[in-house]
Amino acid sequence: MHFLCPSSDLREGHSRGFSLGNTHLFAVRRQGKVYLYRNRCPHRGITLNWQADTFLDSSAQLIACVHHGAQFLIESGECVAGPCEGDTLEALNCQEDTGGIWFKD
Repeated sequence: MHFLCPSSDLREGHSRGFSLGNTHLFAVRRQGKVYLYRNRCPHRGITLNWQADTFLDSSAQLIACVHHGAQFLIESGECVAGPCEGDTLEALNCQEDTGGIWFKD
């Protein structure tokens, strides 16, 4: 397991990016649960963000790709709007405990 951050560093309704070597991922907290995805859009295979820790749309209800406007459900990673509609982000295993948020590879 790889330590990502203390739980307090990922507030409700926010996202945060991480790099573990050549692996880029991001986490989103929604309704107390942490969702972890590979930072790679299924449309072009590029990262979703261009600003650090900015993975959500303006309403903080959907994950958004800033490059071409695709929008994804936070809970499943399914694309619900944009050129890759029907595709999904790659979900990753994570665990949260008293020590913080962990990536389980």
